[in-house]
Order: sequence, then structure tokens, then C-alpha cells
Amino acid sequence: MSICPKNKISKARRDKRRANWKMSAVNLVPCSKCGELMMPHRVCKNCGSYGQKEIITVK
Repeated sequence: MSICPKNKISKARRDKRRANWKMSAVNLVPCSKCGELMMPHRVCKNCGSYGQKEIITVK
């Protein structure tokens, strides 16, 4: 047997439930070394450092 709804759910009721599926803005923090905005807990794309250590070399 398959699941069968007893009553029809209207489009408004369905859409009210889906209204909370919002995307949030990206959280950006300044790099501790160069001050460029970057995503937290990731290597800075501008200077290549994570924390105070240089992880990758950037040209």
C-alpha cells in the first residue's frame, strides 16, 4: 500500500511551509594578515595565508 493523503493541501498552505527555505548571505570576515574580506576558516585567496601562517604562495 502506498501513502495516500486524506485531504488536498492547498497551494497557499504548501507555499507557506516552503517560505522558510531562504538562502542566507555569505558571512565574510577580514583576513588577519592582509585585511581582505574572506570566508571564515578558509585560506585567504589574496595572500594565501590561514591565520598567521602562509599556506599557499600567491603570485
